[in-house]
Amino acid sequence: MTTATGERDLTRLISGMRPELREGEYVFTHAPEVPPGVRPVATVAEDEAITIVCSRAEADAAGLSYDYVAAWIELKVHSSLEAVGLTAAVAGALGQEGLSCNVVAGFFHDHLFIPYDERERAVSALEGLAAGG
Repeated sequence: MTTATGERDLTRLISGMRPELREGEYVFTHAPEVPPGVRPVATVAEDEAITIVCSRAEADAAGLSYDYVAAWIELKVHSSLEAVGLTAAVAGALGQEGLSCNVVAGFFHDHLFIPYDERERAVSALEGLAAGG
């Protein structure tokens, strides 16, 4: 199997991040295990339960409770897992707009979950950051 290390240079990461808004509504929920019919975007095994990030429709169908509905923004730059500063820069730009941000790092890309109703404003803020503004 081949691996690609990804970009580490913060300037190139920010200028090349190309934020892409994914379709749909996503929620953070929890359960002792992932229920049938739920295809998680991400999971985190915590002492209390498994945190599950999944589509709102799947959570509703499985009877899972949640209180945070998010939009999913994928940063299309291939970031290294060892890169320094990208999460801070993104969180800072969104924080200046008063937007919360939950970050999940994948092997190839970073994924942002932001309040669903603020998705367009979040994309705009990220595009401004990438443009140097």
